Amino acid sequence: MSLTAAGLPAIASAPPREFDGPGDRWSPEDLLCASVADCFILTFRAVARASKLSWLHLNCRVEGTLERVDGITKFTQFVTYAELKVPPGTDVERSKLLLDKAEHGCLIANSLTATRSLEAQVISP
Repeated sequence: MSLTAAGLPAIASAPPREFDGPGDRWSPEDLLCASVADCFILTFRAVARASKLSWLHLNCRVEGTLERVDGITKFTQFVTYAELKVPPGTDVERSKLLLDKAEHGCLIANSLTATRSLEAQVISP
């Protein structure tokens, strides 16, 4: 299957390997976790800019937990793993607070009913 939207390149989609898919294309489950990660990063960029925080690089991945609840398979939890690299002398605790603020402000994650948590690490040389 191919996902399309006006003015954007198509994305090949298929069920994940766990649901007898080929495992070589984006699945709806992958796309949802990627959307949460992307929204977190974009929200952090805005929060950092507004807070005048200098930073070097942000790595992020999101793991979603699928469970069967009341006969329905659904995501019950999302864990965002973030690794933020900041310049020397940056206030690490303030950086962590801004990562938390970004997690709480993420539009996509706020639209989901699953529980969420953030595992953040700030690296300052």
